Amino acid sequence: MSSEIKRRGLMLVLSSPSGAGKTTLSRKLLESDSAIVMSVSATTRARRPDEAEGRDYHFVSPVKFTKMVKANEFFEHATVFDHRYGTPKKPVTDALAAGRDVLFDIDWQGTQQLKERAREDLVSVFILPPGHDELERRLKSRAQDSKEVVAKRMAKAASEISHWPEYDYVIVNRDLSQALAQIKAILNAERARRTRLIGVGEFAAKLMK
Repeated sequence: MSSEIKRRGLMLVLSSPSGAGKTTLSRKLLESDSAIVMSVSATTRARRPDEAEGRDYHFVSPVKFTKMVKANEFFEHATVFDHRYGTPKKPVTDALAAGRDVLFDIDWQGTQQLKERAREDLVSVFILPPGHDELERRLKSRAQDSKEVVAKRMAKAASEISHWPEYDYVIVNRDLSQALAQIKAILNAERARRTRLIGVGEFAAKLMK
């Protein structure tokens, strides 16, 4: 892209039922593309042993979360499996203004709220598992949730999957490499969208002289 043309960043949302692979896909995308950063959500749930404050989540108390909601500090917030999650506004708006893209690992509730507040900046992708049995196998193989939690996630999967028509793109994660390639293709195309380019009108005008 010409140095005369700048680009406003975009908000890339990846959603899926638990176990469909979006967390792995998110990690691999971040590792392979330095122009996109992860939106770090705030949550009221307890930190898992392999998680770090500020990297995976901002872990806050329910009281603190409620105060942030009242202060309008979130782009979106939702309750998922009895815990609250929210996207702090300022880091996202700062990144977009600087031409950096922001990746969101959120559910359909959060995506609907983002769509209401920042539709022009939003690109949404829903990740589907290749089948019911494979989804259950993946959830069990993670070995970080109890049988009761796995059963609860499976029961909720159908409800989550029902929201796929609300997304801009849908990818069936049969093969991780192929699914990642599809996400990268979507990202590259959306980065070139005319409405996100700043200065392209002036650049084109010079070419027509």
